[in-house]
Amino acid sequence: MSERVHDTHDHNATDDTEGDPRGGRDQVQVDSAQLSDLEAARDRFERATQRIEDHGGDAVHEAAAAYRDADDLLTEYVDRATGTGRENFKAYVELEGKFSTLVENLPDDLKGRAAFDDALDAIDKRRLSESDFERAHDALEPAEQYAELLDEREAAREAIDDARTAAAKRRRKLEREISEHERLLELGTADLDAPVEQLRDPVEAYNDAIREAFTEYRLETPAREVFALVERSRWYPFVGFRQPPADLKAYIEESSDGEYSIPKLLEFADYSHSKLEHYVEDADVLKRRVATQQTYLDGIDAEALTIDWPPEPAGALERRVREYRPFVARVADEETVAQLREIRLRTYDDEYDRLQTAAQAVEQLTPEEREQLANGALADDLDSLRAEKAALESALDVDDPV
Repeated sequence: MSERVHDTHDHNATDDTEGDPRGGRDQVQVDSAQLSDLEAARDRFERATQRIEDHGGDAVHEAAAAYRDADDLLTEYVDRATGTGRENFKAYVELEGKFSTLVENLPDDLKGRAAFDDALDAIDKRRLSESDFERAHDALEPAEQYAELLDEREAAREAIDDARTAAAKRRRKLEREISEHERLLELGTADLDAPVEQLRDPVEAYNDAIREAFTEYRLETPAREVFALVERSRWYPFVGFRQPPADLKAYIEESSDGEYSIPKLLEFADYSHSKLEHYVEDADVLKRRVATQQTYLDGIDAEALTIDWPPEPAGALERRVREYRPFVARVADEETVAQLREIRLRTYDDEYDRLQTAAQAVEQLTPEEREQLANGALADDLDSLRAEKAALESALDVDDPV
């Protein structure tokens, strides 16, 4: 009777929670599927490793390697060595020679040693059929179990890798959720009765003015000058003009058609070819460059110079206004520039932070979020998210087998 592999390792969990980031009545309980999966994968790897050690450690590796060599030989020759032809017989002789050599060189104390002798007996015939190979595979089964031990440990190692990936992905998501909860809690401190119109009124007045001014600017200014303005914005991070495609940029800069305004060029794009020849340098080029880029050209508008509501924190808004100013001065009149300057002055006001936070809260907090802030649910959720993130970080700090 061949030996069988049994799992003799004791897997009983202890009640000791010392050092466990989830333990303790005074700590927030962590419920994380990703953490559980990682712990389960590590437990699986430990059990697989212990089973290998329980059955001889290196001896298991030797038996598994011998089994795989034997199995590879049978698989390689099953089609070539079955049948009655000369080539089949030649392949059979090769197989018998290689298999005999493999078995003769195995140590006498190899685990599952008798299984290899039985497999050799199964193919020790002058003519082989597929059923003979099946019997040889069946004979190797006692040794196969040692290869399965190693396969299980490798599968457990891969499960750890997958679980670590999932845990790291969950940690990144938690970071975003924690940031959002912290933002909502900050908004929860806002004075919802604060006079936010002191900020809103100048922002809305400026936005209306710059939109009107830019509409006139597009109508009256050569496309080449507008593109120069857009090109300049490349060096100003807060000025959000999108840069033009290279072929359109070259056409506007180099063709005499660049003297037309953008609305006029878009109008030309709808003309027939024969009518267009009377107005532009090359009708074909205009059709290729302008007609295919109408979406981009329509998108050159005042939005790149407007101020969002609710506004940004004081430092960011002050920087934005400073970068906007030379562009607004090119596009609009002094009154609009003065309106922009007024917004910048508001960022220096001691009341700005209170008004800005209140504006954010009024615009962004949903009724449900306000209720969660009032009853403390949002703060409790934040504690849970932080605890889960800490537990995952602790688990991911552990060095796993590679």
